[in-house]
Amino acid sequence: MPTESGSCATARQAKQKRKSHSLSIRRTNSSEQERTGLQREMLEGQDTKLPSSVRNTLLELFGQIEREFENLYIENLELRREVDTLNERLAVEGQTIDGAELSKGQLKTKASHSTSQLSQKLKTTYKASTSKIVSSFKTTTSRAICQLVKEYVGHRDGIWDVSVTKTQPVVLGTASADHTALLWSIETGKCLVKYVGHVGSVNSIKFHPTEQVALTASGDQTAHIWRYMVQLPMPQPTSDCNQMSGEDEIEFSDKDEPDGDGDGSSDCPTIRAPLTSLKSHQGVVIAADWLVGGKQAVTASWDRTANLYDVETSELVHSLTGHDQELTHCCTHPTQRLVVTSSRDTTFRLWDFRDPSIHSVNVFQGHTDTVTSAVFTVGDNVVSGSDDRTVKVWDLKNMRSPIATIRTDSAVNRINVSVGQRIIALPHDNRQVRLFDMSGVRLARLPRSNRQGHRRMVCCSAWSEDHPICNLFTCGFDRQAIGWNINIPALLQEK
Repeated sequence: MPTESGSCATARQAKQKRKSHSLSIRRTNSSEQERTGLQREMLEGQDTKLPSSVRNTLLELFGQIEREFENLYIENLELRREVDTLNERLAVEGQTIDGAELSKGQLKTKASHSTSQLSQKLKTTYKASTSKIVSSFKTTTSRAICQLVKEYVGHRDGIWDVSVTKTQPVVLGTASADHTALLWSIETGKCLVKYVGHVGSVNSIKFHPTEQVALTASGDQTAHIWRYMVQLPMPQPTSDCNQMSGEDEIEFSDKDEPDGDGDGSSDCPTIRAPLTSLKSHQGVVIAADWLVGGKQAVTASWDRTANLYDVETSELVHSLTGHDQELTHCCTHPTQRLVVTSSRDTTFRLWDFRDPSIHSVNVFQGHTDTVTSAVFTVGDNVVSGSDDRTVKVWDLKNMRSPIATIRTDSAVNRINVSVGQRIIALPHDNRQVRLFDMSGVRLARLPRSNRQGHRRMVCCSAWSEDHPICNLFTCGFDRQAIGWNINIPALLQEK
C-alpha cells in the first residue's frame, strides 16, 4: 500500500488547519440564516428519531429564542449607556447645586447614590411588569367561595341570554334558540311562565326597571314587549351541592347533557302574544334593553343598525347607524341616557341621548376581533369583551386607551358587572366562567367538573345583587342556566 511522505502529510495538516480557521471565521461573521443552516446540518448529522418537520420546527423556535435574547442584550447595552449618561448628568448637577468644588470622593458618593436609586427604580419596574406575566399562570386558591346552588333545565335548545328582574317578586329569565323565553323561580328551579310569541330564536331578555314587563329580541327581526304575572311557589328542600375547587377539570361528552324534554317547563302558564311588537329592522335582532326610566327601548340588529323606540307608541325615535358590520349587543347606562353598542367590525360605540335635541357618538377601536359585548358600570366605566380573547376596562372621561386589559385563553361572550362589588363575570367559549375585579386581577374560576358547571359554550352571565341564595347566573349552549352563590367578601379579602 502506498504511503504519504512526511512533507505531504505536513502540508495537508497545514491546509486543513487553514480550512478550519477560515470556517471558524465564516461562522463568526455569518448571518443568522447561515447559522440556522449550520445548526440544521449539525442536527441532521446526529442520530435522532425525530421527523424532519419536527426538527425544522425546533430549529426555527431556537432561532426565535436566540433573536429574542439578542434583542434583550442590545436593549440592556442601551440601558447601561443611559444609566451612565444619567449618572454623569446627576454628578454635574450636584456640583452646580452645591455651588462649590466637589471632591472626587464626593462625586463618587453622589454617583453611587444616584445609581442605587435608579437601580431600585429599574428593579421595581421590572418586578411590576413580570408580575403581570407570572400572575396569569398562577392558580386560583379560592376553594369555598363559589358554590353551585340550582340548575334550571327545560329549554330544548341552547340558551343565549339570562336576566334577573329588578322588581319583586325576583325571578330569573332565559332566552333560548328554541324560540321561547322562560321565567323561573330562583329558589325552586320551577318554570313559572313560558313566552312563545316569537317565531325565531330568542336572543335576549331584559326586564322593565319598575313593572312586570319583559323585553325580548328575536331572530324573527322583531323585539317584543310582554307582560307577565307570576306567583312564587314555596321553596322545597334541596340536596346540598358539594363545594368544588375552582381548578377541578373533567371533560364531558354529549351524552352527559341534560335532557330538556324531560323537565316540567311544558306545564307552566304560556303567554302567546306581546303587548307591543317593535318592527323596524331588516335583520336578526340580537339584543334589546330598556333606557333608564323604562319609557324607551333600544335594539341592536344584524342589519348594522340600532334603533331607539318609544315604548308607549312603538314608534321609531332614532335609527343609530355607523357600524360597518353586524351588531352583537347593546346596553344602557343604569342612571343616565347613554347607550353602548358593539359590533363585529371590532369597535363599540357610545351614544349620548342626555340632550333630547342631539345625540353625540363616540367610536372606540380597542379590539382586534368581534366585540361581543360592552356594558356600563354604575360609575364612569365601560367594560368590553371580544373574540380576540381580551376584556378591556375603559374610563368614560378618557376613552383613548383602556385603564385595564384582561387577557384570557378563550373568546369572551356576554359579560356582566356586579353593580355593588364591581366584579366582572366572564363567560367563555371553552365552557369556563371567570371572575375579575375592575383592575384586571383574577379572583376566581367557577367550578366545572363531572357534577358542576356548563358542558358547552357559556353564552351569558348576570349578577343579582340582592338575592340571598343566588347572586350570579350563567347560561350556555348546553340548554341550562345555573345559579351560583359567590362569597364576594371572601373574594375581595383574598384579593
